[in-house]
Amino acid sequence: MQVGFIGLGIMGQPMAANLIKAGFTLTVFDRDEARAVPLVEMGAQAGASPAAVAGASEMVVTMLPETPHVEAVLFGENGVAQALEPGSVFIDMSTISPSATVEFAGRLRERSVELLDAPVSGGQPGAKAGRLSIMVGGDRAAYDRALPLFQAMGNNVVYTGPNGYGQKTKLVNQIVGSLNLLAMVEGVRVASAAGLDLKLTLQAVAGGAAGSWMWSNLGPRVAEQDYRPGFMIRHHAKDLRLTVQLLEELGIAAPGAELCHRLFQEAMQKGFGELGNQGLIKLWW
Repeated sequence: MQVGFIGLGIMGQPMAANLIKAGFTLTVFDRDEARAVPLVEMGAQAGASPAAVAGASEMVVTMLPETPHVEAVLFGENGVAQALEPGSVFIDMSTISPSATVEFAGRLRERSVELLDAPVSGGQPGAKAGRLSIMVGGDRAAYDRALPLFQAMGNNVVYTGPNGYGQKTKLVNQIVGSLNLLAMVEGVRVASAAGLDLKLTLQAVAGGAAGSWMWSNLGPRVAEQDYRPGFMIRHHAKDLRLTVQLLEELGIAAPGAELCHRLFQEAMQKGFGELGNQGLIKLWW
């Protein structure tokens, strides 16, 4: 299958690499041409523009930072939409606005192209290992066609319903993950202040009811003051902004999510945006 992949950052590059390893023929594009080089060395072709990628592909995958980036790649100058053939599938694996996703899907459907919103969870380690959780919204027949792609990148692929449902599911994921992250940060801070051995504390808590992915994977990095990004604070802050927008649309309160949103906004204001999200602890350390 001819597949296009646009957006070769921390997450996109290893995801695209896993598609190549699985035998898909890839055409790739990123505004930073250097990001395409490792994939070209693996056998991918470099596209000159999003439109060029779409013209060479039956399915196009995007992994981009924010809603405006996806809109520009789709409908901007030399955008994907102008070159997609009727019957093709556009797969957005970014985390963006659910309402914008529904709008984009409608515009593409006018061209006989289906959009799947398929945001992911698992960070860079999951992307590298091909063990992402992928939450897919859109046409069921298009999902069935794209399933082999998803299975090359993730080990937990769930069809969630129509367009927008994948994005909404991801925002639920971000509420739970953000609160687990904050719990990890507070636990490590208290353990340190109490004079406990952080390595032993991490081991002890991980085996009980309070254990979590954030505790086991990011807790040790905080203990070592390793703030290299697997998922940047600025991206996490964006996801929480989208979450708060969804809460407003739904007319419901979620105090924990709203607290995390405020803390991540503070981290952005203090210049921590390029750190991994475990760097949230630098608000206090």
